[in-house]
Amino acid sequence: MARKRKGRDISGWLVVDKPAGITSTAVVNKVRWALDATKAGHAGTLDPTATGVLAVALGEATKTVPYITDALKAYVFTVRLGQATNTDDAEGAVIAQSDVRPDDDAIKAALGQFVGDIMQVPPQFSAVKVDGERAYKKARDGEEMDLAARPLWVQELLLVDRPDADHVVLEMICGKGGYVRSIARDLGQVLGCYGHVVTLRRIWSGPFQATDGVTLDQIDAMAKTPALDAHILPLEVGLADLPEVRCLAESVAKLRNGNPASVIASDVDFGEEVWASYDGYAVAVGTYRGGDLHPTRVFLPQGG
Repeated sequence: MARKRKGRDISGWLVVDKPAGITSTAVVNKVRWALDATKAGHAGTLDPTATGVLAVALGEATKTVPYITDALKAYVFTVRLGQATNTDDAEGAVIAQSDVRPDDDAIKAALGQFVGDIMQVPPQFSAVKVDGERAYKKARDGEEMDLAARPLWVQELLLVDRPDADHVVLEMICGKGGYVRSIARDLGQVLGCYGHVVTLRRIWSGPFQATDGVTLDQIDAMAKTPALDAHILPLEVGLADLPEVRCLAESVAKLRNGNPASVIASDVDFGEEVWASYDGYAVAVGTYRGGDLHPTRVFLPQGG
């Protein structure tokens, strides 16, 4: 028999405003400790140097993580023009330089090439796997890899500030799997001046806003107290992008056991993915088929 994990069976989301200098995994571990939670995970890694929204899922909310990682996200980032680095950010060594400094009009014109459905090559220092090993490990050993381009949806990419000739501040809204460092690198190549990221902040991710996040200092101050619990958002927030249907009372147990059951729906198409609620709480996610929900994920009652 598997050993029961120690801690509290709490479910929901804690939005953290991640500081620079710490990994996403370390933030999750801090949250798990502070809340004495049995289970926690995050929805979308941020590089250690990046700041902003890191949504930490607790308990049953970890089952909704895919819907947050698939959601649109927004970043504000600063690009240093005139230099390329081996990591595509300020942590790496400069490998190429240029005296070219494009004007604002040239930059705005170039940004259009990075909007819509694009193909993007990940940075050499990234977590993609190459022959079963993380690319960054191979890169640290001096190996240069021919990484395959990946599709990315970019909804918007705007020039929002030009502090000086060497720096531009951009805002991007994109889908899953985007590398901001690759945008900076490729933009520099298109402009003929090189470029890399010097600051990066995720300002929102799906329904979660950085302005609503708690800091690590606040987490430390409120650790193990009800004050921190008060910042936990319902797990249902992670399902905001899916249509909601309502359960009949007699359907709840069937759905939680993984069986199809009747639901009440309006404006839902046959075959559409939806989530079912009862008294406002999530019961299951699944496929709607003519009055019935066929569950693919089920949620236990809190503490269940």
